[in-house]
Amino acid sequence: MALSSSHLLAFSPPSATFRRARHAGGGRGRAGATGRFMACSSPPPPDVVVTRERGKNAKLIAALEKHNVRTLELPLIKHVEGPDTDRLSAVLRDEKFDWITITSPEAAAVFLEGWKAAGNPKVRIAVVGTGTARVFDEVMQYNDGSLEVAFSPSKAMGKFLASELPRTTETTCKVLYPASAKAGHEIQNGLSDRGFEVTRLNTYTTVPVQDVDPLILKPALSAPVVAVASPSALRAWLNLASQVDNWGNAIACIGETTASAAKKFGLKSIYYPSHPGLDGWVESILEALRAHGQPKEAPGC
Repeated sequence: MALSSSHLLAFSPPSATFRRARHAGGGRGRAGATGRFMACSSPPPPDVVVTRERGKNAKLIAALEKHNVRTLELPLIKHVEGPDTDRLSAVLRDEKFDWITITSPEAAAVFLEGWKAAGNPKVRIAVVGTGTARVFDEVMQYNDGSLEVAFSPSKAMGKFLASELPRTTETTCKVLYPASAKAGHEIQNGLSDRGFEVTRLNTYTTVPVQDVDPLILKPALSAPVVAVASPSALRAWLNLASQVDNWGNAIACIGETTASAAKKFGLKSIYYPSHPGLDGWVESILEALRAHGQPKEAPGC
């Protein structure tokens, strides 16, 4: 099963809206009409580098544009098939599970491909995070009830899923955990310690994007804030940042897991929300920009 790949997008300054002035001589232009213009031909430097894989940065960019934050899109990772990708549909056909635990939007997308290939068997899903849950929305609207998203933990973190997932039987409770090959063992170990029987399948993995355009990398390295959504993206960024001496600008993480990885790498200027999600991530980015004294006015010529 092929997964989508990523490539780099050059920085394009956000367009801005302006209010047309009424002509002094009483012309008939409509008061309050709006037009659009592009910023100067030489784009201003970005405030924030956004680094998720291609196709997954649009919502963050749109949310930041509302605060007049200039972004540069630099996808740092791409998803590829994992060693157990081809096993997923067969396991779903041949075995019954009390829970399927899904911890990321990518894990959800890969799972749905295998689930459909298996003939849409009846499954009950536990998810981490609202973004992960949304991947299932369309399927749940049109399926016959064979797929149910039935649980999410009190906090969108794997350790909370492992400690809070309810048992559905007094005997053995079986869990299928389709995951990234690079994911840690916190969930499966936590569930196993509570008596769950866990089958883990490494259905995808992440690899760094190669051949970064130097014309994109130069402004990226000077941006005051870099937004990252996974430890893999963070590692890819630090590999690029090693090309300059003493890079020490801010890292804005989507959640605590990535922030913990940033601390382990020795970074000092780290910002993250207490609850993972788009709104909290945006607030953390804005906090990082304020700490670096970045003005939020729309760029002009």
